[in-house]
Amino acid sequence: MHLILKASGADAGVVSHLLAKNPLNIYDRVDKGVRVRMVYTTTTESETEVLIHAEPDPVDLVRGTPDGYDITQYINDREFVTSSLFCSYIRGALGTALNGKPMEDYVQWVGHAFELELTFGPVASDLPDRVVEELFSPLGYAVSVERGELSYSFDLKNKSTVRHIILRGRNTVQHALRQLFLLIPVLDNYKHYFISEDEIDKIKRYGEGWLDAHPLKELIVKRTLRFAELIRQYERQEGALSASLGQERGISQVLDTVIQENKAGHQEEGEQEHLGSESDSDEKQLNADSRGPGEGTDADTEIEDGDPKIADVDTGTAGGDGGQSEQSEPLVRLNELRYRAITDVIAALPVKRKIVDMGAGEGKLSARLAYIPGVEAILAVEPSGQSRLRAMERFAKLEGRSGVVAMPEPIIGSLFYFDEQMQNQDVMILCEVVEHIEEYRLNGIMDTIMNDYQPEVLLVTTPNKEYNEVYAMEQESFRHHDHRFEWTRAELASRCEEWTQHGNYGYEIKGIGEHVEGYGQPTQLVIFERRKESLS
Repeated sequence: MHLILKASGADAGVVSHLLAKNPLNIYDRVDKGVRVRMVYTTTTESETEVLIHAEPDPVDLVRGTPDGYDITQYINDREFVTSSLFCSYIRGALGTALNGKPMEDYVQWVGHAFELELTFGPVASDLPDRVVEELFSPLGYAVSVERGELSYSFDLKNKSTVRHIILRGRNTVQHALRQLFLLIPVLDNYKHYFISEDEIDKIKRYGEGWLDAHPLKELIVKRTLRFAELIRQYERQEGALSASLGQERGISQVLDTVIQENKAGHQEEGEQEHLGSESDSDEKQLNADSRGPGEGTDADTEIEDGDPKIADVDTGTAGGDGGQSEQSEPLVRLNELRYRAITDVIAALPVKRKIVDMGAGEGKLSARLAYIPGVEAILAVEPSGQSRLRAMERFAKLEGRSGVVAMPEPIIGSLFYFDEQMQNQDVMILCEVVEHIEEYRLNGIMDTIMNDYQPEVLLVTTPNKEYNEVYAMEQESFRHHDHRFEWTRAELASRCEEWTQHGNYGYEIKGIGEHVEGYGQPTQLVIFERRKESLS
């Protein structure tokens, strides 16, 4: 993880004084297991270039965390990418520049705009290149996004989500650094520390002079604060965020897709719950707005008691009125629409006593199934130990709740291993699961389900690739970094036809979400029904 700051033009040599670091010395400090170095690679009166590099101890990053029992904590990018961690590591080295308090002889240069080139990375962001550019171009920068070459010997992905970003433009050193310290965590969408009211003060301090006029202010604020109560507190102090937005439809659609699909399925963190009368959405993580014309904004989509007005947040429209509905009506996220579609199908089935929710994650869908009359047993199958623990906490809240007809049972399991518990169930659900599996493995998995497990009804949801164009997504990009593929409507129909030829099933494909002519709906739902055995 590194940042390169380069200043060019007359008086560029003053930058070293604004940074309060002697160009003739190498700044090299180790604090709490993190080594931070600053090295001037060029220092003349007309050009100054400084490299800031941080190198944390990867073991220290996970030592003492609640996930210490899980080896997957060591398999992550935190020691490499620029994130909130990186900003915290280098803040001490850049404190003078961030505060704008150099030696008295150089105070006059704090407000001087230099020709700057800022290079930082690697950045692991869920935002597409277009949105990355929209974050920085309003600040006066020309933005370049670079990727390393993918020289895998196998087909992993067409384009890496990890990038290096280069910004070129005129700015003061203080403003440039403050903007980076606010926007780098927005790109990474991760905070390594407890987010409190202090984060609001940081937004005001680092965003002074530029954030109010930024067209993506709402995205920036909500990915910074993350929690509904903090966002509301910010709005009480600074005014409603939605009123400040002038986002283009295409940009906001992309943002909604990022949030919806990165938080989709059962493994979404911070999703609002809707279990009977329970409403604790104040504590849920929120990443973007769902009220404007936008893709992927969870931020104000609180699901309160009762049924909110149905809306497809993928396009920011409510009730199909082209986005002109009253803003007081809460919109419903695409993931909510998936859950409703699945529970509606199951509720209408004549037999639904035994249900298997494969890839149940934290148990959000399984908890909803517990309210469907006629359901007697629910197996919430999930391989992740951490997700099962959260599911157990969620299921515990169901005990004694009015309307609950069956308590979900969290069990460890995977589609890659045969489990006789899965055999002869009434319903099996794969909600946003198949696209996370390599295509070459799917035929074997579907064969196991249809010929060994033999559920009476199999429900499968998966993204509609064609709809990505409605979101203005980049060509060949996926809605989630872990997706192995995404299928068009024709591709899904072809695979369903192939699977049912080898299994005793018929199928019907439906759509979920707002329909757009020529593109269909954002999510595809396949209902496989087992054919009755012929007595002859």
